[in-house]
Amino acid sequence: MAESAPILPQKGKKNVLITSALPYVNNVPHLGNIIGSVLSADAFARHVYNKARDRPTLFICGTDEYGTATETKALEEGVSPQQLCDKYHALHAQVYEWFEIGFDYFGRTTTEKQTEIAQDIFKKLYENGYMAEKTTRQPYCEKHESFLADRFVEGECPLCHYDDARGDQCDKCGHVLDPFDLIKPRCKIDGATPVARDTTHIHLLLDKLQPAIEEWSAKSSEEGAWSRNGRIITESWLKEGLKDRGITRDLKWGTPVPLPGYENKVLYVWFDACIGYVSITANYTKDWEQWWRSPEDVKLYQFLGKDNVPFHTVIFPGSQIGTGDKWTMLNHLSTTEYLNYENGKFSKSRGVGVFGNNAKDTGVPPDVWRYYLLSNRPETSDTQFEWKAFLAANNSELLNNLGNFVNRLIKFVNSKIYNSVIPDYTAKHADPAFAEFKSDINTLLSQYVSELEAVKIRAGLDTAMRISARGNLFLQSNHLDNKLAATTPDHAAAVVGIGLNLIYLLASLIAPFMPATSTSILDQLSAPFLFIPDTWTADDLKPGHVIGKAKYLFSSIKPEKEEQWREMYGGSQADRLKKDEEAAKKEAKKAAKKAKKDKKGQQAGTPDEKAKAVEGGEKGVEGTGVPDKDPVQAVTDGVEQVTLPSS
Repeated sequence: MAESAPILPQKGKKNVLITSALPYVNNVPHLGNIIGSVLSADAFARHVYNKARDRPTLFICGTDEYGTATETKALEEGVSPQQLCDKYHALHAQVYEWFEIGFDYFGRTTTEKQTEIAQDIFKKLYENGYMAEKTTRQPYCEKHESFLADRFVEGECPLCHYDDARGDQCDKCGHVLDPFDLIKPRCKIDGATPVARDTTHIHLLLDKLQPAIEEWSAKSSEEGAWSRNGRIITESWLKEGLKDRGITRDLKWGTPVPLPGYENKVLYVWFDACIGYVSITANYTKDWEQWWRSPEDVKLYQFLGKDNVPFHTVIFPGSQIGTGDKWTMLNHLSTTEYLNYENGKFSKSRGVGVFGNNAKDTGVPPDVWRYYLLSNRPETSDTQFEWKAFLAANNSELLNNLGNFVNRLIKFVNSKIYNSVIPDYTAKHADPAFAEFKSDINTLLSQYVSELEAVKIRAGLDTAMRISARGNLFLQSNHLDNKLAATTPDHAAAVVGIGLNLIYLLASLIAPFMPATSTSILDQLSAPFLFIPDTWTADDLKPGHVIGKAKYLFSSIKPEKEEQWREMYGGSQADRLKKDEEAAKKEAKKAAKKAKKDKKGQQAGTPDEKAKAVEGGEKGVEGTGVPDKDPVQAVTDGVEQVTLPSS
């Protein structure tokens, strides 16, 4: 089958380039990571495409794979950095696919294009006088003859005396450290005592670029309506005064520094990472420059957590400006605060909270997770993931509101009254009795479009659900039932026609948030996707159209699941592992006892009973076997005992 042509910007159209922060490759993403960038970007990308056909939209992302954390994790797992990246890249892709994140291309930073583009930017900054060589002191391991990144030095914390602190931070007391502060420091690789040695690195002169960065950010943040926290963080950096920052490191795993004498050094991951957006696009299409060198034709929207703001609003734009080349630069910045877990924090290192694979393990469909996360998107302040609220979102909001409205009306039309055929609703369609309802819907529709155009994703979802609630009220206030259809058929037909057309509109409005639910509604209506109109006229589905059969959109979640899941995903991964081991021991004892009992009774059993016993054993009916884990679960389990930084 021929490959589809790449999505490219078109002259004279509103072209939109969307990126979500590149997730670091050293772990399975948790819900906070997912809502912080990829899911938010996905909802906006789906809206931009769904609103109108004339907006070519490219949504790209990928794994950020270079740096110290990758080398550290590779050492922990006993594999090469490339092997580690290959495995985790596939795992990230698997998690995002389950969440129905609709990337146009999901790439990675360990590519030839990344080296080519990053080195080109570096050399132009160097040639234009925006870089300088500086010498600093850094830990050096004489045993394996290598400089050590801060995280490769371990020892006793000088403040709390925790004996397993890292050279950059103590995980016990949380204080930021210098590797030379540690008591009895040791090399993480071989345990040798590091010594201090001078090392030379290249620094990016952000202070020299500050005037140009300030001028650009003032204009872009206003025109692009950046998120408030993004503006505040950027302004804080600029107000304090930009300082030169080292952008090379004494590592092996990274983009090589294209300068003589720097053969054993690489580019710092946070200079290199944002360039990944460009290189990933270049791996998607050879015509990548049409997206990244067309500021007059392309608007760039970037989605990320607040901790990544300076790299996207200061360092990367500064690097673009410093090259002197023409670049598509940030237009709209959408940043989130933190999603916390049950009044605590998600923790990659300790495994506290729900990771991407855990969501799948609950058996709750992706759309319910998408709805809950997007309706609690931490847009202006931190929000909480709470199991009680999660159940309420499914049972009270989705099931009782949207699910009830759709199912009630489609079932009614499926009945013998209409036999799944939309009745002729034209006689009463324009009745003044329905004018206020149509006006209300159009007011809400206009509000919905404005909210999503302004990237107010949570507000847009809330408005869509208000439209659904208004539909429920419409059916109730008109007393739609068999009696109405028998006594005032024209009025009933109008209620049915208007109601079904509202469901048709809702399928489009919820598509950015719950794509599978949208598809199910369209299947039940036997209708193609409806591009969102400027004005809803309630007549897109015509009289005589035959709809499909009603299906439930959502299922109720039992109340006891709340405590079950809270216990399952609370505490640390180590606690969970201990519980799993204890449960496995109990099961093993139970199985052994039963096997002994079965053996005694086997002599008296019939051939059929013996056959059933063998079949049951092969299928693991008694739970004595351990099923193979899917790749994501295996990796999550594999990091339970490891404490690692997130970047």
